[in-house]
Amino acid sequence: MNHILCGLAANPALPAELVDRLIASAIADAEADADAEIAAELAARLDLAHAQARALAARAEDIAVHLAYEGRLTSADIDPAAQPQAALALLDRGAGLPEWARRFATDPFTERRAKLAACPDLPPDVTDTLAADSEIAVVAELALWTTPDMAARLARHPHAEVRRAVAANEATPPAVLEMLLTGDGLPPARRCLVCDRERTSAAHAHPHPHPHPHPHPADDLPPGAFCTGSHESTVHDMWRQALSNPATPARAAAGFADHSSGLLRWALAARPDLPPEAGRRLADDPLPGVRGDLAENPALDAAQLRALATDVSPDVRRSVAHNPQVPLDVLASLAGTAKIGATLLPRIAAATPAEVEELAESPDPAVRMLLAARRDLPPGIRDALAADTDAKVLKSIAPHPGLSETRLRAMIDRHGVRVLARVATNPDASPSLLEHVTRHDPPVPKAFREVARHPNATAPSLLACLTDRQARTAAAAHPSLPAEVIVELLTDDEGRVAEAAAANPSLPRAVMAKLTP
Repeated sequence: MNHILCGLAANPALPAELVDRLIASAIADAEADADAEIAAELAARLDLAHAQARALAARAEDIAVHLAYEGRLTSADIDPAAQPQAALALLDRGAGLPEWARRFATDPFTERRAKLAACPDLPPDVTDTLAADSEIAVVAELALWTTPDMAARLARHPHAEVRRAVAANEATPPAVLEMLLTGDGLPPARRCLVCDRERTSAAHAHPHPHPHPHPHPADDLPPGAFCTGSHESTVHDMWRQALSNPATPARAAAGFADHSSGLLRWALAARPDLPPEAGRRLADDPLPGVRGDLAENPALDAAQLRALATDVSPDVRRSVAHNPQVPLDVLASLAGTAKIGATLLPRIAAATPAEVEELAESPDPAVRMLLAARRDLPPGIRDALAADTDAKVLKSIAPHPGLSETRLRAMIDRHGVRVLARVATNPDASPSLLEHVTRHDPPVPKAFREVARHPNATAPSLLACLTDRQARTAAAAHPSLPAEVIVELLTDDEGRVAEAAAANPSLPRAVMAKLTP
């Protein structure tokens, strides 16, 4: 890998004429792996001109696919015969031509037909062709992404794998999803992937094959795939997909609250339209995972959340804390025991001004820490939390915008290494404060990494960051690093550091020109 040229290719300050030179160099040898990496970096440039994108697309199809998805190419830039994957990428974006879709609908490669089947807004004759494809993988892919009408049609397909895909499609009509759950109104499926494998094996079987009265595992199919004639594993997965599908009617889904399959109950527990009675039954589920997903479900009422807040599983109690509907007093009771951490919980983010004041005055530092994770606190409450005596509250509030340098320095003076890295993440941290952080004794490696990424970092603090192995790469890429240091880092023993230096927009243009082939 040529780290210097890869860095230059990503450098946002690289002049257009040097970008052209790099492109010419990268496409000169389409077989060189190093040039492929440079071309990939060039293709990711935000300032890439259309002509430059066309030149890169001609080098390799994977780059053409990337550029097609990024909207840098049009149908006039792609030959579907020469670059079929790029043409399919344009079709996937809705920017391809109808005649391309018709071409790929009968392509001899199954993978291309399957890719086409996932594309939006296909002509009706193309979807009809794909729906009748001999390969179930193609039909199933169509079923997963197709329109409501075609999904309803494919729900009656004789292959269970196609029906499973229909169940996962959020465009499938609710009535059809209900039929997939109940079986009412649909003929039984006649085949599944396990059946297909059995038939293939039978064509080459021993003259006296064993009967098939027991589950038939398939090593090349998903784990647990089996069939005794009723396509059990595929039907089970179809139900799971339907239960996870938000378009499935809640009344139909609720009937699975007592199902013997934990996976099905698990899928049901996360539904935001879960009926209250189903929620009450799932609250007593033997699986902590089911109760955990249920505990985070906003459909639960306060009484159910209070009950789950006393669950024996710490994961369930932690999920209650993440529920946007959890009562504040319940959340306060969980703050110190559920190992929530300094994360902004939905209920804290939605707290009213009066609730914010109440939380700020809590005698429990774990509660104050949760509030301190907000970044829109009134100045008075923000400053009061910044003067808190508890280090975990300070770590949570330290990145809050608007804190004065005096308050941030006071945090460091009181708690040192415990808050240093968090102070360095504050967006308003001044250059002098960041230098103060890098001079702290003892040093904190994570603080160096934060300073190296900070837009307010200046040369003195960045030079200090270069002494830390993990912060060195970020510091080498910082535009405030002195130009002579950037140039020196181009020869660093660590390739990532040299690449970061080459990508630094403060690298002198004369040096860029000298490095470009």
